[in-house]
Amino acid sequence: MRAALLAEYRKLVSTRLWWLLLIVMIGYLVFVSAAVSASFVFVPEGSEAVLAGKDAAQATYSLVNGIGYVFPLVIGSLAMTTEFRHKTITQSLLAEPDRTRFLAAKLLSVLPIGLVAGVLGVAATVAGGAPLLQIQGDGAYLSDGDVVTGLVLGVVVVALWAVIGVAFGSVLSNQVAAIVVILAFTQFVEPVARIALAQVDSLAGLASYLPGGAADSLIGASFLGSAGGDTDLLPRWAAALVLVGYAVVFAVIGRLTTLRRDVG
Repeated sequence: MRAALLAEYRKLVSTRLWWLLLIVMIGYLVFVSAAVSASFVFVPEGSEAVLAGKDAAQATYSLVNGIGYVFPLVIGSLAMTTEFRHKTITQSLLAEPDRTRFLAAKLLSVLPIGLVAGVLGVAATVAGGAPLLQIQGDGAYLSDGDVVTGLVLGVVVVALWAVIGVAFGSVLSNQVAAIVVILAFTQFVEPVARIALAQVDSLAGLASYLPGGAADSLIGASFLGSAGGDTDLLPRWAAALVLVGYAVVFAVIGRLTTLRRDVG
């Protein structure tokens, strides 16, 4: 297992695409978090701020998941789908014939990259949002225990997204299709679904079981929830189980379908 894990990690870090995606992620999160914090602190005269104080800070920093989770998902999916696109899956399985071990190595090898992405993503949201919150708002709250916990768990969430991306790539091995589905789901389907569910009292709790909703629950804050009325968050232990559950379900499906078939 150690040899397989090391081989998969080396394959991942030998490509330039993952760090190019990280550069884009950093720029995107800095810009959006600055814009969001500005919307909180620059309020037209006679109007009330949508969020203020600690709530504004937590909602701003939660953008690492709210809008940033598409990047680790794509990075994770590329780790798997690239094998099929470039026809290297045959050589990989010759080197590690046990397909379950091969998939496990893929899932684990992306964790270090996911953690790096998490650290950079959290740093980007703080760099973009904290200055305005501190100078024009009620403070950046970077010494508050709840805020610091959310930032640390934001790193964990991003790493989990990368693992989920690998598991999803094992189900949908066509690289273009996988990226299109990820973009459509993260940028349109789930945000609309969460806002729609939040409008129905009997269904509002379901939004927290969607992938992004569970990730927000683990962080302990939700920008989308604050904007759309979806404020019900799962306990952190339950949110972690939901996210791990998505990774496990996708991985099992991928192992029983894509990785069960003959490759060549």
